[in-house]
Amino acid sequence: MTEFGIIGLLILVATFLVSYKGFKSPEYFNQYAFRIKDIRYGRQYYRLLTSGLLHTGWVHLLLNFLTFYYFSSGVEMMVGFGNYFIIYLASLIGGSLVSLALHWNEDDYTAVGASGAISGLVFAGLALFPGMEVGWPGLYVPGWLYGMLYVVYCAYGITTRRDNIGHDAHLGGGLMGLLTVIIMRPELLKINYLVIAAILVPTVAFAYLLIKKPEGLLRGNFFSSPDYQTLDDRYQAQKRQQEADLDELLDKISRKGLDSLSAREKKELEKLSR
Repeated sequence: MTEFGIIGLLILVATFLVSYKGFKSPEYFNQYAFRIKDIRYGRQYYRLLTSGLLHTGWVHLLLNFLTFYYFSSGVEMMVGFGNYFIIYLASLIGGSLVSLALHWNEDDYTAVGASGAISGLVFAGLALFPGMEVGWPGLYVPGWLYGMLYVVYCAYGITTRRDNIGHDAHLGGGLMGLLTVIIMRPELLKINYLVIAAILVPTVAFAYLLIKKPEGLLRGNFFSSPDYQTLDDRYQAQKRQQEADLDELLDKISRKGLDSLSAREKKELEKLSR
C-alpha cells in the first residue's frame, strides 16, 4: 500500500496547501480550526471539515502523511474512488463530532489535523485486509491486536488528558471509518470478524463507561471515589460559579438599572465580562 490513488492524491495536495497557508497566516488558521465556541455559539459548522486540512506544524503534518501513505492507496483500490472519499469524509466528520460532544462545555478547546480521517482509513484497511499486520520493520503485530490496542490507547488518552493529542477524534474517526466500510461491504462481518470485534468490543465498553460515569472523563479514572476532584473538576466548578455570579448581576441590572450596582459589584461585573 505505497502508491496514492487519484482521490488520495487530491486530498494530500489539498491538505498540504491549506496547512501551509495556516503555517503562514495565524488569522487563516484561526478562521478554519476546530473551536468549540465558534461551532457551538457561532454555528460555524464548516470547521468540522476545514480543521481536518490544517496542522500545527511540519512534524504534525509529516506524521499524518506517513500513516496516510501506508493505508490510503490500499483502501481506495479496494472500495473505489467514490466510496474511498465517503469513508474519508465520514471519518473526518465522525472524529470532529466526537470531539464536539466530549468537549462541549470547553469553549476554548481548539484542535486541528487529519488524524480522525486517517484513523478511519486505518480501521477500514484493517477490516478490508484479513491477516494484515501493522507495525515497523522488525516489529509487527496482527491487525486485530493493533486495532484493540489502539482503542485502549485512545480511551486512556481521552480520560487522562495528559497530552495534546486529539484521542477523541482518533477514536471517533476510526470507528466511523470501520462502520462505513462495513455498511459498504457487509460480508466483512463474516470474513474478518476477529478484527472487527477486537475494535468494537472495547469501544462499546468505553462508551458504556462514559454514559454510566461521565464524571470519570474529568477525573481521568472511572473507578475513583466520587469525592475525588481533579484540576479539571475544580476549574469547571469555578467556571459555573462565575457564570452564576454574572447572571445574578445581569438580572439585578435588568430589574433596577446599572446605577443600582455598588462599586464592588461594578468591578466584579467588569471582571466577569472579560
